[in-house]
Amino acid sequence: MNIGEIAQRAGVSRSTVSYALSGKRSVSEETRRKIQQVIDELGYRPNASARALANGRTSTIGLVFPPAGNHYTGMQLDFIGSVVEAAAAHDYDVLLSPSGVDSDRSFQRLLGERRVDGAILMEIRLADDRADHLAALNFPAVAIGRTAHPESGWWVGLDHTALAAACVHHLADLGHRRVAFVNRPEQLLHAGYESAHRGLDGFTKAAAERGLTVRTYCCGDDAASGQACLERILHDDPATTALVTLNEAALGGLYRGLARAGRHVPRDFSVTGIVASRWAETVTPQLTAADVPAEEMGRRAVDLLVERIEHPDAPGRHHLLTPPISLRASTGPATGTAFPEA
Repeated sequence: MNIGEIAQRAGVSRSTVSYALSGKRSVSEETRRKIQQVIDELGYRPNASARALANGRTSTIGLVFPPAGNHYTGMQLDFIGSVVEAAAAHDYDVLLSPSGVDSDRSFQRLLGERRVDGAILMEIRLADDRADHLAALNFPAVAIGRTAHPESGWWVGLDHTALAAACVHHLADLGHRRVAFVNRPEQLLHAGYESAHRGLDGFTKAAAERGLTVRTYCCGDDAASGQACLERILHDDPATTALVTLNEAALGGLYRGLARAGRHVPRDFSVTGIVASRWAETVTPQLTAADVPAEEMGRRAVDLLVERIEHPDAPGRHHLLTPPISLRASTGPATGTAFPEA
């Protein structure tokens, strides 16, 4: 079934059917009802490719993220799901592209073939070639996170600097003086991942402000790496009584390492960090954390992207989110209990 057959059955021209479907020109209500009746009877669905050629829109947005290890974290999966749901509310489909401008041709096809009307970029780096490439093309895009110079861009981000600092101040207020920081994997830090760098910066400055003794660690995105990291922390400084983490994928391993070392949470050791709430609530005891609002971030990113697609000359807009720390059961006062060296 095509537009020509619909036009023949409705007794109108092909152009009239096209105008009725696209809304580009006005069509009388009687003619529109006649065309719609034929469409309903025949079960016609417009071909997406043909529609894109006709109106320059694909009704699809791209979600672009670089390979970030052997698997995706719960936070990443929550965000992807929220983008798909929010896009559907705007009648957009989502095309996933796990690639970057310097690592995969998928990203180039996404742009060169105009498969999408706009793109959302995950896992932003301080110097991000994908963002630079899209800006040079004036292609509608929204970043999840901030580059080193985000002033005029379109983005939704977490204030990792402020959130990591808030975790440090919370622990310092509880009397902890020796604190570790568990970051994302080393390769992501070296690649310039914004969250890893800004979180580290917030932790380091707040610790210096409070006069704490600290050590910082990079950790793989899995439980085994978390356990190994915890063992290193206690080996390097057995007097450590607390940690802050950005690495939710390693959280279960951090807890397991503490249990195997005979450290009770929170009596002997406090744990906090920046983690999506549903993951913070899966560990025992539940994690005191700055809860990552993945659903809100996805919704805001889609709203901004749709706005940019519809108003291509609008000035950049952004949202910087700083959720409060949710007090749960994983932090408590420092006891001053001495532990033997590992």
